[in-house]
Amino acid sequence: MPQAAWARAVLTLCLLGVLDAEGPSYGYALLGRLHAAGLDAVKPATLYPALTRLAEEGAVDVRWQAGEQGPGRKYYALTAEGRHRLAEQRAAWAEFHATVTELAGAAKETEAQAEEEGEGT
Repeated sequence: MPQAAWARAVLTLCLLGVLDAEGPSYGYALLGRLHAAGLDAVKPATLYPALTRLAEEGAVDVRWQAGEQGPGRKYYALTAEGRHRLAEQRAAWAEFHATVTELAGAAKETEAQAEEEGEGT
C-alpha cells in the first residue's frame, strides 16, 4: 500500500510536529498518537529507530523517567535544533504538497466541482 511508504516518508516531520504541539512524550504514546491520526502503518520497528536518529542529530533530547508502577520510560523532547528542523520541513512539505496536488490534478477536480455546484444554484 502506498500509505505505508508515505507514512514512513513523513514520519520525522510528524514526530517533530507532535512533540512541538504536545510537549515531551514517550515512544508508546507517540505511536498511539500517530495511530489515532490515521498513520496505522507506523510500527515500533520504524518508530524507535526514527527517534534514535532524531536524538543523534540533536533534534530531540532523551531522558529517562522512573515509572510509578512499572519500568521507567524514555521521554523525547524537542530541542531548538528540532524546532528549526521542523520549520524547514514544514516549508518543504507545503511546497511538495502543492506540487503533488498540481501534478495529480486534484486542483482541477476541485475547480470542476466548484463550477458544477455553481451552475446548479
